Amino acid sequence: MVSCIGSGNMGLALMKGAASVVSPREIGFSDTDNEKAKAAAASIGAGVFASNIEALQKGDYVFLAVKPQVLKEVLQELAPALKERLSAESSGGRPFCLVSMAAGWSIEKLQDCLGVKAPLVRIMPNTPSLISRGLIVMACSAEVSDECCCELEKILSGAGLVDCMEERYMDAVTGLSGSGPAFAYVFIQALADGGVQAGLPRDKALHHAAQTVLGAAAMVLETGKDPGELRDMVSSPGGTTVAGLAALERSGFSASAISAVEAAWRRSIELGNN
Repeated sequence: MVSCIGSGNMGLALMKGAASVVSPREIGFSDTDNEKAKAAAASIGAGVFASNIEALQKGDYVFLAVKPQVLKEVLQELAPALKERLSAESSGGRPFCLVSMAAGWSIEKLQDCLGVKAPLVRIMPNTPSLISRGLIVMACSAEVSDECCCELEKILSGAGLVDCMEERYMDAVTGLSGSGPAFAYVFIQALADGGVQAGLPRDKALHHAAQTVLGAAAMVLETGKDPGELRDMVSSPGGTTVAGLAALERSGFSASAISAVEAAWRRSIELGNN
């Protein structure tokens, strides 16, 4: 059973992906807003739990899909039932793990808040998971079995590419792939605005901008070439692309992109420290 505590966009995206791997009847939501949980469940044919405690008691993989600012309250609510379940597991009960996607919250901090060395997996998904094109980075605590890690990776693969990494990289991942789609949307919108300024109809400009970024990303992934090398393949001496690149750098484009990732990375660290 896959339980999802919280029914916001990211929780729903991951459960939608999970529903392509396991039966939707093996998925359930809980939320303080029960109507929201019902709507999320209905959209994929899943069930609804009466409470967060029931979600914990029945789930083999219990996703904590709540905002970092309210996570402590949820963990404190779950702690007594969690300790009971761990005790039952040590006596032959079925294994389980908690899966947190809260930015900045380390596995150690999560366990400290729960007051027990619970089996925990920390993930950082991004919004393209909504269309099963996401990147989900995953790090498991020592208490999670290899079998559970593999099964969870399979469940998450329905939402996109899963990359297992050491937890020490997670704040950097949050700044890059977690926040990165928003930065890419800003770039796509700006490219489209430039196309409109040059005379293209708005719908054509937006379509061309999005397809161009999609194709460029695919070139990086599929050719394995360095982005700088691919850039040079487009940049004829004295040509249009060189003129455009010069304008980008006069505006500090590269420095701004680096600063955006760094700012998101630092904010992730701050959320973990608060």
